[in-house]
Amino acid sequence: MKTIQMFLLVMVIIGAGTTQISAQNDKVKDGVYTICEEMPEYPGGDKALKADIIANIEYPEEAKTKGIQGKVYITFVVDELGKIKDAKIVRKVDPLLDKEALRVVSALDKTWTPGKDKGKAVNVSYTIPIQFALDDKKE
Repeated sequence: MKTIQMFLLVMVIIGAGTTQISAQNDKVKDGVYTICEEMPEYPGGDKALKADIIANIEYPEEAKTKGIQGKVYITFVVDELGKIKDAKIVRKVDPLLDKEALRVVSALDKTWTPGKDKGKAVNVSYTIPIQFALDDKKE
C-alpha cells in the first residue's frame, strides 16, 4: 500500500511540473511572447492608441459606396525596443478594409513601452480590432 501511495505522489508531482512547463512553452513561440508579466503599452495608453487610429484611418470610398462594413483584426509584434513589426491581418472583412487597417497599424510609428517578462524586455504579440462602420443616418 505504501508503494502505491508513493507512486501516486510522484506521478502527481511530475504531472504538475509537466503542466507548468507546458504552460510556459505555450506563452512563447519563436521568441515571441503571447503573454508576459507586463504587456506592451502604447504611449498614452489604449485611449491614445484608439485616437491615433481614428485620426489616421481613411474609409475607402469604394467600400463606402458598396456599403462594406466590419471588424478587421490585425496582429503584430511589439519588439524589445517598442517598435511594431510583422503586422498582418488575422481576421479579414474585405480587401479594401483589410488593406486600410493594415496601413494604419503599420503607420503607428510611436515607440511603445515594450512588454517585460522577469524584468527583461521581450517581443510580444499584440492584436487589435479595427471597426469600420458607416453612419446610416441621412442628413
